[in-house]
Amino acid sequence: MKGTLRYLAGIAGPNGFGSRSTAEQVTQYSFFPCSNLTAIITGGTSGIGAETARVLAKRRVRVVMAVRDMKKAEIVKERIVREIPEADIKLLEIDLSSLSSVARFCCQFLSQDLPLNILINNAGVFSPNLEFSEDKIELTFATNFLGHYLLTEMLKEKMIDTAEKSGIEGRIINLSSVIHSWVNPVCFSFQKLLHPIKYNGTRAYAQSKLATILHAKALSTQLKERNANVTINAVHPGIIKTGIIRAHKGLLTDSLFLIASKLLKSISQGAATTCYVALSNETKGLNGKYFADCNETNCSDLANDESVARKLCTHSHSLIHDYLHQYHIHSLPNLCLM
Repeated sequence: MKGTLRYLAGIAGPNGFGSRSTAEQVTQYSFFPCSNLTAIITGGTSGIGAETARVLAKRRVRVVMAVRDMKKAEIVKERIVREIPEADIKLLEIDLSSLSSVARFCCQFLSQDLPLNILINNAGVFSPNLEFSEDKIELTFATNFLGHYLLTEMLKEKMIDTAEKSGIEGRIINLSSVIHSWVNPVCFSFQKLLHPIKYNGTRAYAQSKLATILHAKALSTQLKERNANVTINAVHPGIIKTGIIRAHKGLLTDSLFLIASKLLKSISQGAATTCYVALSNETKGLNGKYFADCNETNCSDLANDESVARKLCTHSHSLIHDYLHQYHIHSLPNLCLM
C-alpha cells in the first residue's frame, strides 16, 4: 500500500526523479557526452522502444533499431527525423524468436564496423496461448529472453572493445517487469520454460522477465571478473497501456484500466528509466542492479539468487551453442563465454 501511494503521488526518489519523470527530463542534463555513441534498441517500432529511440537520437546518439517489421520502423524513423533532422538512425531486421535471425543480425551489424556503446534489450511479446518459435521453443521465452541472451553474447565483445578504445563505459539494459516477483521458485525450471506442460500466458511472461534480471546478475559478475568497462542492469518501465498490456485479456480489462488509470504511466514516463540508466552519469559503475522509476530498487529474492542465475545461463549457453553449430555460424569470435 505504501508503494502504491508513493506511485500515485509521483514522489521522487533519492536522485530527484520518480514515476512521473519523462525520458526527456531525465536525460536533459545528466548524461554522457553522447556524440559518437552508438546504441542498439530492439523493438523500437512502437511504445517505449520508439520513445527511447527518439530521446536517444535527440541526445545525439546514433541509434540502430533492431526490428522485425521494417515498414513500421521506416515510419518511426521518418517521424523522428522530421522532429530531429540531425538524427542518425539505422534500421536492421531481426526476429528475436529466431536464433538464426539473431545471428544474421549480429553478422550484419558487426560487418559495418560501428562502435557499440549501448545495448537496450527492449523488445517483448505476450502470448495468451501456447505457441512455439521456429526453434521449437515456447514463444514468449524465446523472444523475451533467449533471443536477447544470444544477441548480448554475440555483441558483448564488441562492447568491451568499444569501451576500451573510447574510455566510455558500455551499458547493457534489460527490460524486465515488476511481475517477475510473481514467479514461484518451485515452478522455475529451464525445461518447463522451453516446453511448458501446463501453459499460462501471464506466468510465461513473468518467468521471461525474471530471466532477464537473472541474466543481468550473471553477466555482471562475469564482466566484473574480466575488469570490463561494461555494465548490465535490468529495469522495470512501469505499467503502460502498450500492446503487451492490452494482450492480457481476462486479467487486465478495459474496466480495470479505467479504475487504475492513475497508476498508468505515459509512454514517455515508461521510457524514462531505460533512458536514465543508459545515459545518466549517476548510474556509472552500477552493475547487476534493478531499477524502477529511475531509481535503484529491490527485486525478488529469486531474482537475486546467484545459483539460479548461473544455472539459467549455463543451460542457455548450452542451448545457443548447439544452435550455432546447427546453423553453421562460426564466423564470429567469442560468441559464448558464459
